[in-house]
Amino acid sequence: MSTTSTIARILQDARIIAIVGLSDKPERASHQVADYLIAHGYRVVPVNPALAGQQVLGQRVHATLADAAAFVAPARIDIVDVFRKADDIVPIASQAVAIKAGCLWLQLDVANEDAAQIARAGGLEVVMDHCTKIEHRNLQAAA
Repeated sequence: MSTTSTIARILQDARIIAIVGLSDKPERASHQVADYLIAHGYRVVPVNPALAGQQVLGQRVHATLADAAAFVAPARIDIVDVFRKADDIVPIASQAVAIKAGCLWLQLDVANEDAAQIARAGGLEVVMDHCTKIEHRNLQAAA
């Protein structure tokens, strides 16, 4: 499990965050987290095949992580922040490795050890069962 100092470093170093499963519904957690991250200076790149080509929170939605990575190139995606069920994470972890992301981040109540092993073997850091918004807000409060 990730330590508070590791989470702090990941969030401080990150600039570009792909949000897999971003919803266009303002009441959904993924939408609220993305809105918060944008307001705090992160570049958010939405990934949701059902919304591909549309705009959510003023950001173009991509069908896949590969599409999102090509969109931000030559920069890289620092965090792949996943709002999906634990059972859906393994292929996302493989895609995160393929695009050479920095971190696979699974949101609150989401953990998948197989996906974590794939990500770690591919050189990514892994955070599970933590919310980027909550962790960032805690860092801001502690500063």
